[in-house]
Parts: sequence; structure tokens; C-alpha cells
Amino acid sequence: MRQELWIDADDTLWENNIFFERTFEKFVGILNHSTLPASQVRETLDEIEHINNRIHGYGSANFMRNVRECLNRLRQHPVTDADEEALDRLGAELADHPMELIEGVEETLAYLSERHELLLCTKGNPAEQEGKIERSGLGRHFGHIRVVREKDAACYRVLAAERGVKHEECWMIGNSPKSDINPALEAGLGAVYIPHPHTWHLEHMEVPEQHERLKVLDRFALLRGVF
Repeated sequence: MRQELWIDADDTLWENNIFFERTFEKFVGILNHSTLPASQVRETLDEIEHINNRIHGYGSANFMRNVRECLNRLRQHPVTDADEEALDRLGAELADHPMELIEGVEETLAYLSERHELLLCTKGNPAEQEGKIERSGLGRHFGHIRVVREKDAACYRVLAAERGVKHEECWMIGNSPKSDINPALEAGLGAVYIPHPHTWHLEHMEVPEQHERLKVLDRFALLRGVF
């Protein structure tokens, strides 16, 4: 049966969060706080991101906005021109990081695209996400591409209605329990959870231990045995 497969991008098709983690580590060095360990700096950044991501969305530019706010909140000395220049360099490196496709992705997409309808469904800054799709070279495998502000059950219901697809013939595939798996199941779609060891910790959430429409795979290439 030909089905509609919605596939996440960041940390499902290519590496993404590792570059944000490296940027955070460099930021901790710039902050150079005399008492706070990196874990407590992270807690402050998390608080900022919880608020700002709802307002400004996701992506490298918004992440650097949050990093600057964190610096201003925790700084022990006035922010210098050198600090600003260092943050500018971090932001530029993050925005233009190399594309590292996850093993087996390209061959698996080529296989799936001949058998099913593929839709790339990702959240974030549209221009940034579209740029990554172009640089990855994977866009040709997808009949449709959607960049949305947030991936929740309401988003999936609207998208299914727009696409005119039956929920039982539609699957969301991704690495994030919070954005890909649980909201898709809530919306009545199927979901394929492919855990990634470096999934952003703010996307962590428990998934159902048992669900008739949930499949869990160790790696992307195993989709060939499911669809």
C-alpha cells in the first residue's frame, strides 16, 4: 500500500544538535564564570530558551540571541568588544556548519520515494531550513517540503487535512519524542521513533511503552524493512 511518510530533518536526516552543543561549550569559555559550572549555565540558557523559543522560534540566529541574553544575565564584567566579536564568530560558524548526513539516509530515501509519498516536515527558520535542505542534496527525494513554526498535534491535524490523507495511511518519522512522535500519535497518525544519541535535551520526553501505531527503530536505514 502506498503511504504518506512525513520525515523530520534535523538529527533524523543529518547531524544538527552536535553543532549547537559545540557552540554552547565555546560560549561557556567566553563567559568564563568564576563559580558557575557549565551545567548551571545551561540551566539559565534553558530558562531563556523556554520563553524565547515560543516568541522567536528556533534556528541558529535565535539560539545566538538566547546565548547573548544568557551572557548579559550571568556576566561578571562588562561585555567587551572582544566578547561581541567572539559571539559573532560563533554565530557565523553555527549558521554555516557542514552538512553531515546520517548513515544510510540517502539510499533509504531513494528506496522509499519510489514506493511512497514523502514529505519533509521540519520546524525552524524557513530560510535556514531551506538552505540546509539545499546543501544536503536530499530535497529531490521529497514530493513536498514543509517548514513549520512548531510541530504539535494541531500542526499535524492541519497538515493532514490540507494534504487530504487518511490518518491510518500517514506516518511521522523522527528522533524527537516531543515534536515528532507524541504529537503525531495524539493527532491519530502513526509514528516511527528513531532515537539519536544527541537529541536536544529540551526535546526529550517519554514515549508510550506500547502503542499500536508506534514503531521504534535503531537507525534510519531500517525503514526499508518497514515500508
